Amino acid sequence: MGVRTVVTEAARGTEEPPDPGSRHRLTALTGLAALSLDAMASVAYGPEAIVLVLAAAGAHGLGFTLPVTLAIAALLAVLVASYRQVIAAFPDGGGSYAVAKAHLGRRTGLVAAASLVLDYVLNVAVAVTAGVAALTSAFPGLYGDRLWICLGVLLVVTGVNLRGIVDSARAFLVPTAVFVGAILAMVVVGLFRDAPVSTVAAAGHASVLADDATTVGALLLLKAFASGCSALTGVEAIANAVPSFRTPAVRRAQHAELALGALLGVMLIGLSVLISRFGLQPVEGVTVLAQLAGASFGHNWVFYVVQFATMVLLALSANTSFGGLPVLLKLLARDNYVPHVFGLKADRQVHRHGVVWLAVVSAALLVFSGGDTNTLVPLFAIGVFVGFTLAQTGMVLHWRARRQGGKAALNGFGALLTGVSALVVTATKFHDGAWLIVIALPLIVGAFELVHRAYGRIGERLGVGRVPEPPHRARSLVLVPVSSLTRLTSEALTAAVSLGDEVRAVTVCHPDPEDREQTEALERDWALWNPGVPLIRLTSGRRSLGRPITAYVHELRAAHPDTRVTVLVPEAEPERLWQRLLQNRRGAVVAHAVRRDTDAVVCRLRLRI
Repeated sequence: MGVRTVVTEAARGTEEPPDPGSRHRLTALTGLAALSLDAMASVAYGPEAIVLVLAAAGAHGLGFTLPVTLAIAALLAVLVASYRQVIAAFPDGGGSYAVAKAHLGRRTGLVAAASLVLDYVLNVAVAVTAGVAALTSAFPGLYGDRLWICLGVLLVVTGVNLRGIVDSARAFLVPTAVFVGAILAMVVVGLFRDAPVSTVAAAGHASVLADDATTVGALLLLKAFASGCSALTGVEAIANAVPSFRTPAVRRAQHAELALGALLGVMLIGLSVLISRFGLQPVEGVTVLAQLAGASFGHNWVFYVVQFATMVLLALSANTSFGGLPVLLKLLARDNYVPHVFGLKADRQVHRHGVVWLAVVSAALLVFSGGDTNTLVPLFAIGVFVGFTLAQTGMVLHWRARRQGGKAALNGFGALLTGVSALVVTATKFHDGAWLIVIALPLIVGAFELVHRAYGRIGERLGVGRVPEPPHRARSLVLVPVSSLTRLTSEALTAAVSLGDEVRAVTVCHPDPEDREQTEALERDWALWNPGVPLIRLTSGRRSLGRPITAYVHELRAAHPDTRVTVLVPEAEPERLWQRLLQNRRGAVVAHAVRRDTDAVVCRLRLRI
């Protein structure tokens, strides 16, 4: 019995501590649904981006669709392997920011963080507008209301995420499964087709294939590779949100990352094989995915299921940002680069301030673009390539310090590819709006530095990190602003004499005859009441309440520098909400003025009536 007890206790010692909030955290499956929608949905536009670039070289150029996709899949494998290692090395999340800060320095880490912030915000706007664009393509009558539809979708996604990341994962699990299942079924069925079942979707639409073009240069292939790399956006999201997973968080996050890489790679390669197999040509007004669905299934109800699933997943892929950005903002808040309020967490493991901030900024982008995808796409994916490059470069140093040259070489090759892709995408889309990103990145980094310096100054004044002087008792003087004799006045003075060594009531008198009469009446009533507290008249030539009281506080501080002055502001609080609108808000005005202009302690006493 004793041996069994010892063994049991030893076994308990090796177990990980229980996670009290585990039901509000992600499993590998729900993590895949919550954090990979961006990457999953990218198969709807990644292959199309490749085809549209290669179409400039005619039918001969389209023959390079599969080789370019294989190169992207190889880069995907490198990124997945790298981010699995990032998850293990940085279990607190942060992804590119954490890696760059640890291995490339503080400033480089801020560049990575700024790039991720931009990518997450733009991902929300692009995802919502792309999903709504698919809806308005099916129902053209809704095109004029696309902005309101975009804002409505954003409101739904935000509301779901405010309930918790687990609730969002459960809500989006079915749409994700339907989309992935539809794409994989389309690939499998298409591989058994010798020719397209239907070409109705592309019938009557003008081809964008260039005529008499046979030369495929390295620059064109590089541009196609860079454009297709838009399918890799979202690969880093799981590494950014490791703390959102259940214990053991690292292992679950790594499993989710591996599953994401496998599914995304299979779908990308499978769709490219079908493009080559069917000799598909891009046309205006019809997506490549729609043509492939028609070629594999025919123009029937299954075709519309694929289109509807694509539309829903594109709109919901904004959820990736809601899962990753709040965690990144929490880390930045911990490091004093954004306001500390972003580090606060609600009961359901939700960083609500980050979720709300992301929704507000994304809504502003949607209004700015008018709900038009083409306005936002040129700005998209540049930030994520910068983050990829910095993360891979940081991991090279990580492996070199551990003398693992093979892994360092792999990450170095990945850094080279993503770095070249970032340069090519920026150069090719610079005049289409990418210049905004070039300006926005340093501005965001500058904002981080500004907040950091402000917190540094505050910390220095507070003596953070130093042992403070022992507390000592100081003489206290409490001021109570009054305007009449009521029960509120009595309650305020009772509280004041309980708090301070000396209490003074103050009333502000203005030069108007009516005000003077009221003040004189108050003084007569005060003398008859005789509460044992003196009433001080403060004369003011202006119609102001705050200034005469703050001036009196300054006089007291100058005359008695060792005295702690407290201003107790009494306020009545009616039971019903609408009745509170009837109040004159004099107490709030006084409290604001004292807090702003003096170092006195402000105490607001609310008497519920």
